[in-house]
Amino acid sequence: MPPQLTPNSLGAVLQSAVTARSPLLGRAAHAQVLRSLAPSIPSFLSNHLLNFYAKLDFPCHALTVLSQTRSPSVVSFTALIAGFAQNSRHVSSLRIFSAMLRSSVAPNDYTLPCVLKSAGAIGDAFIGAQVHALCFKTGLMSDMFVGCSIIDMYCKTRLVGLAWRVFDEIPDKNVAAWNALLSNSVTGGDTGEAVSVFVRFRRDGGEPNSISFCAFLNACVDTRNLRLGQQLHGLVVKAGFGGDVSVGNGLVNFYGKCREVEAAAKIFDGITPRNQVSWCSMTVTYVQNDKEEAAFNVFFRARSEGVPPTDFMVSSVLSACAGLAVLQLGSSVHGLAVKACVNGNIFVGSSLVDMYGKCGSVGDSEKVFHEMSERNLITWNAMIGGYAQNGHAGRALSAFGEMTSGHDGGCKVSPNYVTMVCVLSACSRAGTVEDGTRVFESMKELYGIEPGVEHYACLVDLFGRAGMVEKAYEFVKEMPVQPSISVWGALLSACRVHGNPELGCIAAKKLFELDPQDPGNHVLLSNMLASSGRWKEATKVREEMKGVGIKKGPGYSWLTVKNVVHVFQAKDRDHEKIVEVRAMLRKLWKEIKEAGYVPDTNFALYDLEEEEKESEVLYHSEKLALAFGLMIIPPGVPIRINKNLRVCGDCHSAIKFISQIVEREIIVRDNNRFHHFRNNQCSCGDYW
Repeated sequence: MPPQLTPNSLGAVLQSAVTARSPLLGRAAHAQVLRSLAPSIPSFLSNHLLNFYAKLDFPCHALTVLSQTRSPSVVSFTALIAGFAQNSRHVSSLRIFSAMLRSSVAPNDYTLPCVLKSAGAIGDAFIGAQVHALCFKTGLMSDMFVGCSIIDMYCKTRLVGLAWRVFDEIPDKNVAAWNALLSNSVTGGDTGEAVSVFVRFRRDGGEPNSISFCAFLNACVDTRNLRLGQQLHGLVVKAGFGGDVSVGNGLVNFYGKCREVEAAAKIFDGITPRNQVSWCSMTVTYVQNDKEEAAFNVFFRARSEGVPPTDFMVSSVLSACAGLAVLQLGSSVHGLAVKACVNGNIFVGSSLVDMYGKCGSVGDSEKVFHEMSERNLITWNAMIGGYAQNGHAGRALSAFGEMTSGHDGGCKVSPNYVTMVCVLSACSRAGTVEDGTRVFESMKELYGIEPGVEHYACLVDLFGRAGMVEKAYEFVKEMPVQPSISVWGALLSACRVHGNPELGCIAAKKLFELDPQDPGNHVLLSNMLASSGRWKEATKVREEMKGVGIKKGPGYSWLTVKNVVHVFQAKDRDHEKIVEVRAMLRKLWKEIKEAGYVPDTNFALYDLEEEEKESEVLYHSEKLALAFGLMIIPPGVPIRINKNLRVCGDCHSAIKFISQIVEREIIVRDNNRFHHFRNNQCSCGDYW
């Protein structure tokens, strides 16, 4: 930096460093100040240095500059207080304010709002009240900015009555005062109060601004009140805020949360110009409404328009990858996150752990997890959930122990409702009855978590998978909560697997009462009856389905090869390579029979001769998909198959044998979990 820079020029450079958030530029300017002006540094330059170090969150440097400043003024102290408050160093902010008062420096209308912000942030109403009293003494209560800050402080410290008293004493209320009450009502979870504030604001002739509209939209989101939000949308257009990007983003979020995806997309298309929040809001809307492919399209559009990938956007797209279990695309997004330097963000890291787990790549999930410098509850839940879905009960319980004890060098993390569902699910999928029962019984005693219907469903599933069907039914009857669809569904599945049609009929009847239009329950009952040889009853169930207009969706299996998705149905004849696929399958069929495989014709759900039943199970969709994968995917590369229904028992047995014969890892993701087949073994331990 050239030595001819004047003090005013150095002050401008320091201000530019704050605006650009450039520590390098600011430190260079500081060095030039010391070289050319020390020891007689002008007070205004000291204030610039204080502002720079405080705003860029270098507290030690800021305090050093303050100690070297001769007779610091209100501007000096306020620069520190504002910078510390901005960087959430609220205790330090209050300490500097106390030192300022001890130095007999009177605060001004810029100092007090920052101090009130810090008092509200730490929830200290006593300090806030003292600052409120000081506002009276200094005669600054008439300042609107100070008044709004007092209202905000009382709202954040849960003294809403005092906030209203201060509000009512303000002679000329502006929109900022109303927004303080409105925003805090929303963030405090009192959406009814937020609606009342907005209605009173309008009745008093107030003109809302973009902040008012966004706050009220958040209230509508919290209550999923579509009609009220639509009315506000009309007011937004009438008030001339239809083109405001912040309000538009709020509307996209509102309609997305209310599952009005088309309305959200229409609003998004009308936002000009869009900002990063716009793209993120639309991506999240599609993900939350199970439209992952549309979410990808929005993300690709954003990239083509040069929008930089933010941590929030990347997290959202990774959720879409997890939903569709598209590992290759998820890995590509991971690479993009690294290039954009957002992979270190805790939310991106947690999303990566979740994505790899849900795509069946537990090794990659563990790698990301262990590389994270910081983990929160969401991260741990994602890792434990990944273990559970991939059949690693031991690892899930081990991770749960590390999480709750902190013995791996990290901080203890208390589990929540979701954590316990993941742990119990891992136990049920591995058939570890003792571990699952112990965890369930310790929930309330050790962690204060009241068991919910999802936890009870996991216990029913745990007993049922382990063959303890009668015990599962007794457990259902003794449950203190009303059994849900998932509870009865778990019992019906157990009856199907372990051949207990009597209890299965009871569970099916309950399911028909709770959800009469779900075809899956009817099909499961029919299959259970068919596999036990009760063909007439099975046929009757299917006829009843047709009679009431319930249609069963076909079963599909698919895999992706070179970005092309190949889909197969049972007895498929439409695929372009079906002749070769069937030939490959017949060859495999012969080889696994020689290795000891015996077809389980109980899964041929029609009353046929034994030879016909064998042919029936031979051409199930997952077997066809596997044969195609073996033809087209290079040796040594794992074959990944997805299925929209639960993998059948015969296919499960056959794929185990095939994995040994072809010496390949075969990963099947059905609608319930992952199955990792290798050397005639499956990760599920035959508990699925």
